[in-house]
Amino acid sequence: MASLLITVAGVVASPDGGPARLLAPGFVRVEDGRIAEVGEGRPPGADEHLPDGLLAPGLVDLQVNGFFGHDLADADEDGWREVVTRLPETGVTAFLPTFITAPVAEQAAALRRTRGLLPRLPAPAAKVLGVHLEGPFLSPRRKGAHNAAHLTDPTPEAVAELLETGLVRLLTLAPERAGALDAVRTLAAAGVLVSVGHSDATAERTAEAADAGARMVTHIFNAQSGLDHRAPGVAAQALVDPRLSPGLILDLHHVAPVMAALVFRAARGRTVLVSDAAAAAGMAPGEYDLGGEPITLPEQGPPLRADGTIAGSALRLDDAVGNAVALGLDPAEAVDAASRVPADLVGRPDLGRLAPGAAADLTWLGPDFRARRTWIDGREPTGGGS
Repeated sequence: MASLLITVAGVVASPDGGPARLLAPGFVRVEDGRIAEVGEGRPPGADEHLPDGLLAPGLVDLQVNGFFGHDLADADEDGWREVVTRLPETGVTAFLPTFITAPVAEQAAALRRTRGLLPRLPAPAAKVLGVHLEGPFLSPRRKGAHNAAHLTDPTPEAVAELLETGLVRLLTLAPERAGALDAVRTLAAAGVLVSVGHSDATAERTAEAADAGARMVTHIFNAQSGLDHRAPGVAAQALVDPRLSPGLILDLHHVAPVMAALVFRAARGRTVLVSDAAAAAGMAPGEYDLGGEPITLPEQGPPLRADGTIAGSALRLDDAVGNAVALGLDPAEAVDAASRVPADLVGRPDLGRLAPGAAADLTWLGPDFRARRTWIDGREPTGGGS
């Protein structure tokens, strides 16, 4: 594979593999699909010079229900192809397709179907890092857009059935359900990232889940117990517990700006930007599907169920980065929250950073933080454009 030298006004770099910092001007040198060198300055002989904006690591999204009209839980192969080839338009180079609550047998069937089609997907394209199961082990008191009829306890048999394919990389559950703490231990031992979500748990119970191996909180403040000063819940524990990384849907609808700023200040270096994108993302207002049930994307705001419940989002992850910067976050820290931090959570230190030895997954963010061009393993995907 040919080498590639890119120079740019600013590079969001992690030369030592840790938290990013801005190098301005900067450069990245790629050899054989990996980053060979990253540094400050503008060496001669560049193959590409990007005149403005930032060169950032490819974004890593841990919660993508669907995009471009396709719900990934039941999309056909053509739908999957469109999603993986076009997600790089948004700066995303790796992601977890997310399947929401359904009967355990149906989720297991969806996992087997996905396992069969993944080898046939094109490359270079957004990398599928596994699957995020959001349910069915959730609280009926905090079900959000999930179908309460399918919510259930995480029995050993149910957990084993879902783990059989080896595809589950992240699982969201409510730790107050019967058997949940044992399930957390089983899942963590199997290498699954466990996230507390759709939960009415106390802060104490959430801490017990972290003791058992949980390491994340799904879409903080949404569908969970919160910040009551005498009865603190999931969100409160997420903000103070260094073992937990709060996921944040930063479309400015799911979480008000002042509360999003609170998350970044309280959980600095731990916060994970996620899109929670539904099939409506990237589409015109209209009717779409989430988990086999209809949702409506209005002219303004996120997708909704018929009863007005928010049902995923239409957010691009690059827009979430831009929103974080608009709230006052340093650009390097905002990019980290959508790249290095999620990559580390799912055990992929080769992704989400511009550092020697990492995969050459790059995105050029314009001054508005929208992705202009994206490279995966040093090559530009052929299936999309910005």
